[in-house]
Amino acid sequence: MAATRFLSHITIFNSKNSNLYSITILAILCTIFYLIGIWQHSLGPIPNSSSSPVSGFLSSSPCYSLHTAQLDFMPHHLPHDPTPATARVPHFPPCNISFSEYTPCEDARRSLKFDRDMLIYRQRHCPEKNELLKCRIPAPYGYKVPFRWPESREFAWFANVPHKELTVEKKAQNWVKVEGEKFRFPGGGTMFPRGAGAYIDDIDKLINLKDGSIRTAIDTGCGVASWGAYLLSRNIIAMSFAPRDTHEAQVQFALERGVPALIGVLASIRLPYPSRAFDMAHCSRCLIPWDNYDGIYLIEVDRILRPGGYWILSGPPINWENHWKGWNRTADDLKAEQSRIETVAKSLCWKKIVQKGDIAIWQKPTNHIHCKATRKVFKRPRFCQTQNPDMAWYTKLEKCLTPLPQVSEIKEIAGGQLPKWPQRLNAIPPRISSGSLTGVTGNNFVENTELWKERVAYYKNIDYQLAQTGRYRNLLDMNAYLGGFAAALVDDPVWVMNAVPVEADQLNTLGVIYERGLIGTYQNWCEAMSTYPRTYDFIHADSIFSLYKDRCDMEDILLEMDRVLRPEGSVIIRDDVDVLLKIKKIIDVMQWEGRTADHEKGPHEREKILFAVKQYWTAPPLAPKHDQ
Repeated sequence: MAATRFLSHITIFNSKNSNLYSITILAILCTIFYLIGIWQHSLGPIPNSSSSPVSGFLSSSPCYSLHTAQLDFMPHHLPHDPTPATARVPHFPPCNISFSEYTPCEDARRSLKFDRDMLIYRQRHCPEKNELLKCRIPAPYGYKVPFRWPESREFAWFANVPHKELTVEKKAQNWVKVEGEKFRFPGGGTMFPRGAGAYIDDIDKLINLKDGSIRTAIDTGCGVASWGAYLLSRNIIAMSFAPRDTHEAQVQFALERGVPALIGVLASIRLPYPSRAFDMAHCSRCLIPWDNYDGIYLIEVDRILRPGGYWILSGPPINWENHWKGWNRTADDLKAEQSRIETVAKSLCWKKIVQKGDIAIWQKPTNHIHCKATRKVFKRPRFCQTQNPDMAWYTKLEKCLTPLPQVSEIKEIAGGQLPKWPQRLNAIPPRISSGSLTGVTGNNFVENTELWKERVAYYKNIDYQLAQTGRYRNLLDMNAYLGGFAAALVDDPVWVMNAVPVEADQLNTLGVIYERGLIGTYQNWCEAMSTYPRTYDFIHADSIFSLYKDRCDMEDILLEMDRVLRPEGSVIIRDDVDVLLKIKKIIDVMQWEGRTADHEKGPHEREKILFAVKQYWTAPPLAPKHDQ
């Protein structure tokens, strides 16, 4: 037993000595290699030698260098990657001040190339792709943020629309006056020298404008849109339009006042609105030749009027018996013109319900049961057979009557009865309840309405200016769908132009928007909008850039948005995060300030929201003219 313990101690001793020897040898070797390394660096750079096995591993840099050698892990048996293309840095300088009021699709110089018959030269003629401006439209020097509504109904800054022509030409008619650095709009018009308010009161005595049955209206040849401006206090919203013609800046004045308006003209193509859109149409000395071309312009008014809708005409030839001398026309000429208008109206199955003083009013039938029977008497216009009544983007006018939807009995309203305003805003529109809008149900409509209430509330939490009552007045929704965005803002002192892209023609929803009591237009966003620069205080763009991907350049759409947006105006763009990253790079060189926020559902959604503001900038002051 003693021998065994002795052998065990010897084994442990030998094992400890063995470990000690190994540690000692390892320490000596490390010291030697460390000293060799110091000596190696002290000699300076070592030349590369293929014969030296260590040359590839020893640094050729001095020991005090902060740089380290980069190890190459690339597989050299593969071909080299192509050199990446250099990204183009966008550059959009300010345009010349001569473009301050540029309207690309209503350019006077371009219009001279087109036929003057039927005013074809005054309708839309947009530039080709190689003619598009790649610069930003400047505001005139001294531009100011417009007055807030309702003060803007009466006032606008002269610097914003520096034109005095109408103050001279229409001086006796109280259209507009210059008072210091402001314009004042007394509310007058050619046929209502006592003011638009008194004129509307006269109409109200003939048809009911107060009970909510009339909500949407259209003013053809609107002047400075005083009729539309004073209807707003009666909860009637009018789409006012006029051409860009010798009455300089009339539509621009309307927009500065905070009144809905577009540049437009009754010429050879349909107005950009769906069928059965308006409860009331109006012409006050609008100079439209209603009796010419076989009544084609009244036929177009019939298409856009709702069943039971009204057409109001004042001015020549109405009340010609008392005005013919002042109109510098013969009594016989005016009498014959009114007779021709009456004949066209009868051929459309309209009923003249009243003529009192300078105002005459016709009513469209609520269905076409009787009208179809009268085709045996009125051979013209025939009923249209094939054309989609809601197709209205560069669609040629036709001398045929747009048929109303079928009804089962004489008292039924074609297309469905609309509730009175404001109930009609959130009631399921007849185009949806009837199933004529494929793929959209009543439940879809209700859900969409609630969705946009939530989204607008989310917007207001982030964009305090949108939440500030009165900060914005003129709003544009570039992809309105069912009008949910506008409906969610109905209690704010704003109006929204609901644009429905024509590329979404498989689901034409503009008729639904009008059935809700809202207004809008068709639009192709590869082209300019028919409006002046600096029209809108706020633009909302939901998935527009995804919709137009591969159709036109993103930068061209953004430049058009910049053209129609006022200095210090705001933009909200909803789209895929990758799309927004590209947009952000462009707006950074457009003098917009932008930031991206998460989707209202949270950060895990690919769709994000870009909030942006156009900075204030104007053209430089004009150099003073020196006498020669």
